[in-house]
Amino acid sequence: MLLPTPLTEHCAAPLRSGRHVCVGVSPFNSYFTVDRITALARWAMREFERFHFFVPDRAAVHTLEALGYDPARARLKARRQGQYVVNKICRALRDLDVPCPADHVLDGEALAANPCYQALLAQAHGLFAADGEFAGQCLEATRWVLDRRLPDGAAPTGTQLRQAVRYFLAELPMFVDTPAVVGADSSVFAYHQRVGFLELLYARELAWRPRPEQGFVVLRPSDEAE
Repeated sequence: MLLPTPLTEHCAAPLRSGRHVCVGVSPFNSYFTVDRITALARWAMREFERFHFFVPDRAAVHTLEALGYDPARARLKARRQGQYVVNKICRALRDLDVPCPADHVLDGEALAANPCYQALLAQAHGLFAADGEFAGQCLEATRWVLDRRLPDGAAPTGTQLRQAVRYFLAELPMFVDTPAVVGADSSVFAYHQRVGFLELLYARELAWRPRPEQGFVVLRPSDEAE
């Protein structure tokens, strides 16, 4: 059984509404097996009127380049891994008799054609360039991501952080205004881990604030829940 925990008090109402959930699936995270994705989809279908899976596959290029991959190889690796993850999601949804599984996937291709997402992405980059505190928090969140990918004892350089932060910026629209992206009244983003940046974001302590109808839940099996 999966148990959603609202990240802050502001996140409870969008969860209760049951209108829409966006489940985050990281492209290079072995946590997301077909069985786990199936369980996530089953939960989403039971608890919400609508659901999507968010797969930031194209944005993963920036993380790979920061880790030393040349651009061509990074694009190829990100594309292959993204397709692998999307295939797992579609397989899980087909097993649950969901019609048109691909319609429930928000990957790089889908979001490139979404004007609301693109406008929010531009806003994220604008804030990163203009607001030092916001930029610093984004870079710190990116450090958390890179630290888990670098060899033990290695620390990301400033150049690596500024390259990889573009992956994090590509995620931010889904944390701030998924309702606009998918055309929903309200939405919660579901992921299995807490991120310090998001605690500040949903506590309304950063320059960019989620719309009131946007929430975030930490989604874990009940025996692992906080």
